[in-house]
Amino acid sequence: MTQGGTRWRLQCYAALESTQTAAIIVAQQGGPDRLAIIADLQTAGRGSRGRTWVAPEGNLNLSVLLRASGPPDPGRWALHAGVALYEALAGYTSDLMLKWPNDLLLCGRKLGGVLIDSGLRSDGTLDWVVIGVGANLVRAPTLHGSTAACLPPPCPAAEDVAHAFMRSFDRWCAADVRSAWLARAHPRGTAIDVITPHRRISGSFAGLSPRGELLLEGADAPISSADVFLAPITPQPLTPCFSL
Repeated sequence: MTQGGTRWRLQCYAALESTQTAAIIVAQQGGPDRLAIIADLQTAGRGSRGRTWVAPEGNLNLSVLLRASGPPDPGRWALHAGVALYEALAGYTSDLMLKWPNDLLLCGRKLGGVLIDSGLRSDGTLDWVVIGVGANLVRAPTLHGSTAACLPPPCPAAEDVAHAFMRSFDRWCAADVRSAWLARAHPRGTAIDVITPHRRISGSFAGLSPRGELLLEGADAPISSADVFLAPITPQPLTPCFSL
């Protein structure tokens, strides 16, 4: 597919252990820019912080390889991919919301997520970035003791969502993706709990730093890596949220 003069190449598989692992191997072997890998089924999907991403057949399992340059900037890539995933699914449901650092929520429950891996040149600059994107299109697995969300029927084909993601990703390449992310996220002042490798902090969401780090009222510095939990949302949404 071609969008704005940029050509994506999409490789489709019936099953892979992990689209992210497959794309990283291609990247390390010198694979081309804007290569996308999608699988109907993942048997060992990867999530953030070494977790397993449960991926029933029919859900979105997509990883894209980008040849990049400049300093490492995982926060910007996560925001960029989050906005693109939001837009790819916005036509199928309402009540979507982005949650820092890498989650897409439907009615407050996890619908999808983003995983960023990168490789560096000998001078410390970026050589490649692999962005993994997963979304529960047809079935919501149980994650870490809580039920996720999936799209209401009729559900789109994963390949259609992948193409929509790539089109949206290209649209935001030269745009202010930080502002776009904030417009689609929980509002400033939302009560959140943040768990870092060293401590737990409770406060209210105060926006993002220019590098995409979390700003939290009650924290003494921007937060670059953490698990984030939102306070319960009330009143309950009027539209149904599906978990099958």
